[in-house]
Parts: sequence; C-alpha cells; structure tokens
Amino acid sequence: MTIDPTSLHPHSVSQHRHRILRRVGTFVSYAALSLIALLFLFPFFWMVSNAVRSNAEVMAVPVRIFPEEYHWGTFVEALVSLPFGTFLLNSFVVACGVTAIVIAVSCLSAYAFARLRFPGREGLLLTYLSTLMIPQVMLVIPLFLIVSKFGWINTYHGMILPVAFSSFGTFLLRQFILGIPKDLDEAAMMDGASRLRILVTVIVPLAMPAIGLLALFTFIAQWKSFLWPLIATSGVEMATLPLGLTLFQTQQGTAWNYIMAGATISMVPGVILAIVLQRVIYKGITVSSGFGGR
Repeated sequence: MTIDPTSLHPHSVSQHRHRILRRVGTFVSYAALSLIALLFLFPFFWMVSNAVRSNAEVMAVPVRIFPEEYHWGTFVEALVSLPFGTFLLNSFVVACGVTAIVIAVSCLSAYAFARLRFPGREGLLLTYLSTLMIPQVMLVIPLFLIVSKFGWINTYHGMILPVAFSSFGTFLLRQFILGIPKDLDEAAMMDGASRLRILVTVIVPLAMPAIGLLALFTFIAQWKSFLWPLIATSGVEMATLPLGLTLFQTQQGTAWNYIMAGATISMVPGVILAIVLQRVIYKGITVSSGFGGR
C-alpha cells in the first residue's frame, strides 16, 4: 500500500523535511570534520611512515606514500645508537621542573592580581603582561650572561630557572579566577582561613581547567624547546631530546629515518599528558559551569 504525500498533514511533511535536512547537515558536518582531521593527521602519518623506511627509500624519488619495505627495527636502532635514555631523562626533568614552577608562580601571582587590592596593581599587571611582546631571542644573551655568571652552564637549574616564569600563565589563571564568585573567599575568611589557604583549598580546585591547560602548554613547549637548551648546555650528558636528534646529522649524511623514529618516540609523553589532562579539564569545566553569570 502506498501513501499519497498530498494526504499527509502539512505539519508532518514539514517535520519530515526538517529531519532529512538535519541528517544531511549532520552528515556534511562529520564529513568536513573528518577531512580536516585527516589533513592534520597526515604529518604524523608521514613521520611514522618515514620512520619505518630505510634511509635510501626516504630520499627516493618519486615519493611513495607507503613504504615498499617496513623496517620496524629502526626504532630500536635509533634508541641504541645514541644515549636516548639520557636525552629523555633530561627533557623530562627540565619540562617537569619548568611546568611545576610556572604553575606555582602563576597561581600565586594570578590570585594576587585577581583578588588583592594594592596601589599600582593595574599598572604592574600591564607591565608584567607587556613582557609577552618581547621575543625570546632578545632575552637569550642577557640570560646566558646571568647563567654564566652564576656558573649554571650545563646544569639543570641553569636550564630550568631562566625560563620558569610565564606572564601568559598569570594572565590565563587571573582571567579564570575573576570568574569564580568572591562569596567563596568571604565564606572561607569567616571560617578563619588565610589567603594562602583560600588559594590552595578553594581557588586551585576550581581553577583546575585553566591549570590543566597551562600545564599542558608549558610541558609541551619545554619538551620541544631547542634554542635555550642549545645555549645553556655543552656536551651530550645534559642534552635534551631535540638536541639529541640533531646528532643523527653527521658529515656522512643525515639519517632521516632515525630522526623520524626519535621524533615519533618523543611524542608519546605529550600525547599521554594530553589524554590525562583532557579528563581533568572536562571535569573542571563541568563543575565550574554552575558559576556562569555570577
């Protein structure tokens, strides 16, 4: 039995058309997002693809999307041909040290700029944030002279302390703290809590989305940092991972497959951190969404 479309109620026809248009729109949206995702993922695919080729095939013309022969042992060879463990340890210590200091200092300074009243606060904040406009290359020579004067060249504290203070982190956390109701601070003060205790027990738990983002950005930035570790270190024993990968470039040529294998391995900590902090950020946003508009 067939149904005459003219016998349907106009409202039912409108709903049916609306459902079709919505399904088409959903399909187009997912197709566009899938295409964009593939474009962003292609560099990572190309890196892994070159990591499992021979170096001759990497340089071969014409270029092949997939390797003609897979060399999975490239990862092991890249790890054992250089002190890769030392590079990973140095990068981990530096990235974690800088991240911890940035979070601690940013929380304290952001709370001061967001909650405390003192003369010259706005001018000091603008001066502090104006340092974001200074390129890092302009600070390299002064920082090197200071570190050299203290005898910190080729040391962990020489690699960590000069880059462990972020005005961006202060700005990010300050903007988030401004969205937290002051009623919570006043209630804690009535219970006899100090400013520091309010920061640790009230503000920090609610500001975890911003702190998670700051930790992720800072860790990844320091993990892949090249310029300052290059200047602050000398020798292989204190080299970080980006510096260590340059050792595959020799007078005999460049082992591109080893470099790609090392770069692939170096991505693992950042990916793990992003997955872990993603849950923290989403959970924090869900908890703090109830404060919107207050």
